[in-house]
Amino acid sequence: MKSLIGDKKFYRMVLIVCIPIVIQNGFTNLASLLDNIMIGQLGTLSMSGVSISNQLFQVFNVSVFGAMSGAGIFLAQFYGRGNRDGVHNCFRIKMLLGILISILAICIFKVLGPSLISLYLNDDPTDSLTTLNFGKQYMDVMLIGLIPFAITQVYSSSLRETVIAVIVNFCINYILIFGHFGFPKLGVIGAAIGTVISRVVEMGINVAAGYNNKYLRDAMRLDKISGDIFKNVVKRGIPLLCNEILWSISIALISQCYSTRGLEAVAAINITTTVTNFFMIICYAMGNSISIIVGQRLGAGEIEYAKDYDLKMVFMNFMM
Repeated sequence: MKSLIGDKKFYRMVLIVCIPIVIQNGFTNLASLLDNIMIGQLGTLSMSGVSISNQLFQVFNVSVFGAMSGAGIFLAQFYGRGNRDGVHNCFRIKMLLGILISILAICIFKVLGPSLISLYLNDDPTDSLTTLNFGKQYMDVMLIGLIPFAITQVYSSSLRETVIAVIVNFCINYILIFGHFGFPKLGVIGAAIGTVISRVVEMGINVAAGYNNKYLRDAMRLDKISGDIFKNVVKRGIPLLCNEILWSISIALISQCYSTRGLEAVAAINITTTVTNFFMIICYAMGNSISIIVGQRLGAGEIEYAKDYDLKMVFMNFMM
């Protein structure tokens, strides 16, 4: 049992890494909850159209996370051994993969978007058509924010930047969804515009912060990527990326099964999932913390420490 319990120094280290991620994820989920509350004021059909589009975008989001995680594992190891060139190469690989996945997703959603949304519409034909229009309007605007979202994930935004994005998203949504302060009432389009603007603002802050950080500024130069590092990242990262893609697709398919019960079920599941995600914040944060802490120990060549930290953190996550 002693091998599963750490000392004060161990738990202090874990909390230093984990707590900022928990707070960041908390604000992200809060933004999603506020979006649902405001869009819910527009009616079930509007909420269903937006929730279906977001369910499809979740496949993209998780794919980006998977691509970032694969390269991030190597980045943590290079950082642990003080290899700047390795860190810079991993950063550029993350940027390349993020932009490529974004472009591919934009093409897929632009061509197949209405057909994918229609898979979730099994209700009254008139209501289904209205929901399809809401979903398509929301999706068309949200496509603008896919590349800024991917770039933001590359920079792994800090707490301050996430808070700013949430505030911007909430304020613009409030103004444009309901038409306050002399602005037009745009409904679901207003919700999409608010989300896109918040992502662009968050990306801008991250890029500016990167230029003020010498470590990141050097990595942002458009230099060649090491072929050996790229091959290793792709070789080790592809299984992780495929796992994330398959998992997100399975969740989307489960939601499609629920949709056969009608549009009310689509809206209800969207609300329930948003609330449930709050209970998963700590688990996701601990998962990210394990990859960071264990990755750095591996990079430093401290294999036994890495094994020990991994076992203790998995047990800690299980208990929480």
